[in-house]
Amino acid sequence: MVTAIVGANWGDEGKGKMTDMLAAESDIVIRFQGGANAGHTIVNKYGKFALHTLPSGVFNDNTVNIIGNGVALDIEKLLKEYNSVIADGVPAPKLLVSDRAQMVMPYHVLFDEYEEERLKGASFGSTKSGIAPFYSDKYAKIGFQVSELFDDKESLCNKIERVIAQKNVLLEHLYHKPLLTVEGVYETLMKYKSMIEPYVCDVSAYLSQALKDGKKILLEGQLGTLKDTDHGIYPMVTSSSTLAAYGAIGAGIPPYEIKRVVVVCKAYSSAVGAGEFTSEILDEAVADELRRRGGDGGEYGATTGRPRRMGWFDCVASKYGCRLQGATDVAFSVLDVLGYLDEIPVCVGYDIDGEITTDFPTTVKLKKAKPVYETLPGWKSDIRGIKKYEDLPENCRKYIEFIEKQIGFPITMISNGPSRDDIIYRG
Repeated sequence: MVTAIVGANWGDEGKGKMTDMLAAESDIVIRFQGGANAGHTIVNKYGKFALHTLPSGVFNDNTVNIIGNGVALDIEKLLKEYNSVIADGVPAPKLLVSDRAQMVMPYHVLFDEYEEERLKGASFGSTKSGIAPFYSDKYAKIGFQVSELFDDKESLCNKIERVIAQKNVLLEHLYHKPLLTVEGVYETLMKYKSMIEPYVCDVSAYLSQALKDGKKILLEGQLGTLKDTDHGIYPMVTSSSTLAAYGAIGAGIPPYEIKRVVVVCKAYSSAVGAGEFTSEILDEAVADELRRRGGDGGEYGATTGRPRRMGWFDCVASKYGCRLQGATDVAFSVLDVLGYLDEIPVCVGYDIDGEITTDFPTTVKLKKAKPVYETLPGWKSDIRGIKKYEDLPENCRKYIEFIEKQIGFPITMISNGPSRDDIIYRG
């Protein structure tokens, strides 16, 4: 059986904890898209970890962890992370890397930095991890696939020469930066070959056999629906598809094998970086209080450390996010954080030019959207440690049930603390 776990909103939904929990029940965990530009924060018996590329199954002895072909593979960051978790006492994880995955090159990171520098105030809020230049090259068919590391030197150098001819025009005339050389790029690729060779395999064939053997497979997504390159808040999006549907492509399995889609929604909203955010809290003191209390140690990006923008729960965005993902289950995260509030605003609609809508619009209209709030009473208590839904305070249950009705998808899991065991199953 294949389960996908993905985010409903801007990313930062608390997928790390939920993914870690589902990974413990899985034989195989696959990262199927994105790169080291976002992360999952996980708290378990080994400590607290911020994973950026490694699949979340690395903490389980019997789980095989796979980097799928859809991932933007930064080999140095992957193996640095791999060695880091081992240094922190985690048994050496079982890791496989698709021979069809493409590599983030050092010049992708440089081009990302140069472009953000050039755009200045009009930049896209990139994490400067090379993701947009990487995906640009992938679809322009000038990227380097892992399998090409094993090609003969002459063929590889011929390709490098063709690729950098294009890059050097930009470096010289647009960015005014040092040029690339064939020798330098070839040396980098050979270094990557020596680092990644022990883990490379035909992942699609491996998964085909695993499905025949009845293995439990978890597809692990990065970011959320609103950062999807097609269906998100374009152009303030990531450069890959963040949808569960892409899991089949990014892992190399048939789409009909995905039987369950767990979509993570935060009990409030947060976002890192630029882009439309209708339910954002504009009172900085209120936002900072929620940021300080949020997550485990506060709401700061797992990759960049940037303070997250804070907002109230957005039913319009979350309903849209769950619909696009094809949610079979909604996992409601960090609910315990809201226990300090007397009352809790919930965004139930958007006012666009005087008309109220509950349908998530395109970015052009979203720029004009103003939030329509309903305010619910808080429960004013600590809900950590509660294991049964009926033991939650009445106002807490009413908050969950109100949101469930608004988004139209079943909330079956509720997170009320940072660790794997802080979970309430419902329905």
